[in-house]
Amino acid sequence: MSSFFDTFFISSIASMISKTTSAPVELWRIQRQNSFIPHSSLRAVIKKEGIRYLWKGNGVNLAKGIPQYSLNYALFKEFNDTVDNRLISGVISGSCSIGVIYPLETTRTFLSLQTNKNKYNGIFDVIKKNKYNNLYRGFSMSLFGFGTFSGLLFSFQNIINEKHPNLIPISGGIASIGALTLSYPTDLLRRRMQLQNFDKTVPYYKNYRDLIQKIYKNEGIYGFYRGLFPNYCKSFLQWSVHFYILHLLESQLKSKRSS
Repeated sequence: MSSFFDTFFISSIASMISKTTSAPVELWRIQRQNSFIPHSSLRAVIKKEGIRYLWKGNGVNLAKGIPQYSLNYALFKEFNDTVDNRLISGVISGSCSIGVIYPLETTRTFLSLQTNKNKYNGIFDVIKKNKYNNLYRGFSMSLFGFGTFSGLLFSFQNIINEKHPNLIPISGGIASIGALTLSYPTDLLRRRMQLQNFDKTVPYYKNYRDLIQKIYKNEGIYGFYRGLFPNYCKSFLQWSVHFYILHLLESQLKSKRSS
């Protein structure tokens, strides 16, 4: 069990550093996915709120991301030791980890897309002002989507490390591009469902079928990939940093144990 907590701990450090490093790009990503929200651009954030607000929502992002990604990685290691299949282990661990922290995922989205705290003053204010089902909108899609992303991410990253060990510093970033390309529409659909009742500018969707039909009708196939480029930028930066720090910390941990 100690190995589980060791893995959880070093993954927490990697998550904190990688999340904070990529926070402005993460904000840009969410804005591009939901460009119908007023003032949803980095330029507007800098002009109306100041440069430091490029990191708005990062507090809840860390409160969400650290347990999510740490649990994801620790569970992945445990499952993979049992089933020896990185894809299956990643799918299971990803679904479990997003299931545990999902209300914080919705909270992060709300805090990132507001302007000058015009809706909420922080994490607890979001939770206080929203009903239980509001915080879980898009949950089923997120279980499927992040589980798929996680499974593909761990699989691709391992393949890259084995075939191109010189790419270890960026192998996580490269792997995330492949995983994101295949799983991206699920992230966009989940985000749109999360934003129901957030603002009058948000289109209303009865269910996922209605959401898919309206996106296709109004935006075409491109609508399902809106914000993909910012996602590539954010994922490449975040997962390159994340996996490289994991690599360094795991190497130190192994050397300490062997000595």
